[in-house]
Amino acid sequence: MLLSLHGGHSKDFCNHASGNLEAMIEKYVELGFTHVGVSEHIPPYTKDLMFDDEKEAGLCPEIMFSRFEAYILKIEQLKIKYKNKLKIFKGFEAESYSGYKRYIPALVKRFKPDYIIGSVHHLNDICFDLSPEAYSKTIDSCGTIIDFYNQYFDLQYEMLLNIRPQIAGHFDLVRIFDEDYEKNMKRDSVRKKISRNLKLVKDYDIIIDYNQRALKKKMKEPYPCRFILEEAIDLGIKIVPGDDSHSNADVGFKIKEATDYLVNQGVEFSDRLFLNFY
Repeated sequence: MLLSLHGGHSKDFCNHASGNLEAMIEKYVELGFTHVGVSEHIPPYTKDLMFDDEKEAGLCPEIMFSRFEAYILKIEQLKIKYKNKLKIFKGFEAESYSGYKRYIPALVKRFKPDYIIGSVHHLNDICFDLSPEAYSKTIDSCGTIIDFYNQYFDLQYEMLLNIRPQIAGHFDLVRIFDEDYEKNMKRDSVRKKISRNLKLVKDYDIIIDYNQRALKKKMKEPYPCRFILEEAIDLGIKIVPGDDSHSNADVGFKIKEATDYLVNQGVEFSDRLFLNFY
């Protein structure tokens, strides 16, 4: 079974992506994928939460919401068009910024996705993964880098508890620009929060996204890193590779290698993975 449940960001609906969504779907078919989840970012509901490139493009929350509606319609069309070639899941990537506890359920009610990915890209409403500068700004807003890690995993726990996504996206994205992440994530306070969050993931039957985009960005290992992945496997958590594709060239990136590794570790792949999808 060849699958990815985190990806499908396209220039059609995402300013920091490139390529055409249907062309990406055709590439998944060409590569022999059996299941694909498309998970575009939700539209920000205030201008303060927009990315700089979205503001520079002259967008506003109202336009972005309309674009998101168009995305949902397009996925529904593609599900029907490719139903004999590929199982497509209609999803979106939820954020954890201010107001998410009411905003995400409202989006779910309106758009009825097959699944959602719960991600943390923001702390104190700063999107920390945009650049090293944004990362440093977020650390400063938290206090120290260890405070940053602790607050990240606390927000992740709160998000998982409150919205119960089907998938936990790039579990340790917090390390994206930290060259000392191996040391920092093994600090007692941080390690305890990671274990706590993994236990919640197991209790709620949430899938861990084994996200390969970290390798695309020349990082040493995917999300989550090895010791978190091993703990998740030991707990019997469901784990699924994700290419987190943002272009045609990203489609299927390292998915076969990731799948082979997980299978060798005893991780099971079957249609039972999707039983808790809406």
